[in-house]
Amino acid sequence: MDVKLETSWDDLPLMANTSHILVKHYVLDLDVDFESQIFEGTIVLFFESRNRLEKQSGSTKETCRSESNEACRFSTPEPCHSPVTDTRTSSSKTGYNDFAICGKGEKDTSGKDGNHDNPEQASGISSSKYCCDTGNHGSEDFLLVLDCCDLSVFKVEEVDVAVVPGIETFTGSSQIAFVSEELRNQIVHELVTLPADRWREQFDYYAHCSQAPGCGELLFDTDTWSLRIRKTGAQTATDFPHAIRIWYSTKPQGRSVTWTSDQSGRPCVYTMGSPVNNRALFPCQEPPVAMSTWQATVGAAASFVVLMSGENPAKPTQLREGRASWHYYVTMPMPASTFTIAVGSWAEMKPEICSSEDLAAETSLTPSEADFRCVGVCGHMEYPCRFQNPSATTQEVIPHRVFAPVCLQGACYETLLPLVRPCLSAAHSVLGTHPFSRLDILVVPANFPSLGMARPNKEKTGHVSDSGSSVIKHGLNPEKVFMQVHYLKGYFLLRFLAQRLGDDTYFAFLRKFVHTFHGQLILSQDFLQMLLENIPEEKRLDLSVENIFRDWLESSGIPQPLQTERQARAECGLARRVGAEVHKWIRVSRRPQKRKRRETEEVFEKLLPDQLVLLLEHLLEQKTLNPRTLQSLERTYQLSQQDAEVRHRWCELIVKHKYTKAYKDVERFLQEDQGLEDSSCWGATDMLVSRHTALGGVLRLVTCTRYLRSCFQPRMLLWQAMGIYLYGELMVSEDARQQQVARRCFELTKEQMDRSSAQVVAEMLF
Repeated sequence: MDVKLETSWDDLPLMANTSHILVKHYVLDLDVDFESQIFEGTIVLFFESRNRLEKQSGSTKETCRSESNEACRFSTPEPCHSPVTDTRTSSSKTGYNDFAICGKGEKDTSGKDGNHDNPEQASGISSSKYCCDTGNHGSEDFLLVLDCCDLSVFKVEEVDVAVVPGIETFTGSSQIAFVSEELRNQIVHELVTLPADRWREQFDYYAHCSQAPGCGELLFDTDTWSLRIRKTGAQTATDFPHAIRIWYSTKPQGRSVTWTSDQSGRPCVYTMGSPVNNRALFPCQEPPVAMSTWQATVGAAASFVVLMSGENPAKPTQLREGRASWHYYVTMPMPASTFTIAVGSWAEMKPEICSSEDLAAETSLTPSEADFRCVGVCGHMEYPCRFQNPSATTQEVIPHRVFAPVCLQGACYETLLPLVRPCLSAAHSVLGTHPFSRLDILVVPANFPSLGMARPNKEKTGHVSDSGSSVIKHGLNPEKVFMQVHYLKGYFLLRFLAQRLGDDTYFAFLRKFVHTFHGQLILSQDFLQMLLENIPEEKRLDLSVENIFRDWLESSGIPQPLQTERQARAECGLARRVGAEVHKWIRVSRRPQKRKRRETEEVFEKLLPDQLVLLLEHLLEQKTLNPRTLQSLERTYQLSQQDAEVRHRWCELIVKHKYTKAYKDVERFLQEDQGLEDSSCWGATDMLVSRHTALGGVLRLVTCTRYLRSCFQPRMLLWQAMGIYLYGELMVSEDARQQQVARRCFELTKEQMDRSSAQVVAEMLF
């Protein structure tokens, strides 16, 4: 009996039963509708049961036991009317001409909203109770569980892969005389296990199978976090259909994508690294252990550009008038959370001049052209790996494209484009072979949070059930976006290790680590263990995995090496110069307004941006600074014209000392630079675990941010947390005018903020 998962209000469940069955490949066929703010279409999933995988690998593991045999509600299937006789009708959307498929307008619209919110009240969809089993034993039907939320599911059906022309080659016979469930599953098994050098043939069959007719609808039901599917009589994962098609659409409020406007004011949509990852974009298996490949065709108005995290540089294919489709694919198995899409009216930035050497360096090496001779043993599952291709290993600069809103073309040509080639070359020189064959770079809208870098791992989940489901503790807490001490400590830990080992040793290790673990899921322990095994004994000293975890990752406060470094930095020449300037400003502030004529004016040194930040940090520690001093400070350094990091410290001084003449600088920062801060958001930590009142949340956030500032240099503080912190300072001051500034700025910018930021700020203000 599977153990029930215990969750709190801010926990994120991972419901997929990956211990029983794994998705090996997704085929998405979607249309994007900006007017309705939805993606709509189909997704076909190709499975492999864990029983078969274990037998294939020679594993003697006992089959995972089933989940609780609870009563579930399912949408009652109707007879399938998919065309099966005319298998030569052309499909204009994807370009494959072997199969007729139901158009998007032919789906069952009786339950337009699906039965996601209330299965008993979903119009036109009846339900029936049935005992179900997520495992693969007993007399009940096997239950497939996929991670899913904020989706409207219309229909689920089995795909008749046996009617695909040429598919008989996977059955070992010249023709198929009798089609059974076992035969269909055998075909899918042979397809998903094709060797890497036949990947193009494999993907062609995936595409054709995805358009094959259905051969029977499946019972399904949705709850808050999952889509549950069963087939009557299929009692084990091995018996369950290994190729299914799901007809669905996203919802405008879905949390996996953001519908917004770019910097030119044109509509766009993108995956933004949501805490729920991609489960509100397509039904999937969320746990990272579910490594899969995918291919996707996305239709949009011809004026839009569709970008995805694919390996091919897709170009638009004209459909009907005013519509185009874009097709991308990935041959490297990766977690579903790494799937990304962005659709908008962006312009491509192309270098004006490319030398013959540049073109040679950027020659695209597609998997079909690559010579995959063994250049060492890879530890990952089989795929067309660039590390096995001698030509790819020497490719310093991979092909790349740069896209941006029209209004930023000039800035991109001037600033961004010249940096791409040197950065790619530097990455190759340090880390070795580029794991991907190409790169698309997009200048995203200002409200991009990029929380996608924080993914589920063993350390962040609670109990993992026998079925493979688990819980990410506090994964839905909006404050986690801003409390990121572990990521900051991680940065300083890596820098500490580099200083301890020396650049040559450290970078040599990084290159070896990438080569060893590319294409695999790894933990921090793997990284640290390999590091310690590959450094000389005399440099290892007292370092151990246990000590590093204890001192750097598990203990609160500032690690001792950082404290020593701070003391050393405070004694350096640049810092001492800042200290001298601080004393000058303190003297200026303490002078009476009417001074003696003989008293000389202070002469202030010109400071670098980093020194300005340090200066303002020291001045923030002063209890009082008079308005005259603040005015002189701004004029001396032109603070309102400095970069966002300096201006943020300046805004803190304004708020602290209620310098009303400069409130316009605070308003400008919150309205114009909040977006810049959003683009720097990374992971999360578990500092705040309990629900809180609005004022309590403000106080805790302000306290935590001050702690961060005391621990680390300001440049390392994540700007989004600092922007939220500034809202908190305005409210905590209990000054009516400052609170009015906060509320006015929020009303003007809340639609451009990411959801977590908007939620946290709203709790502060109202």
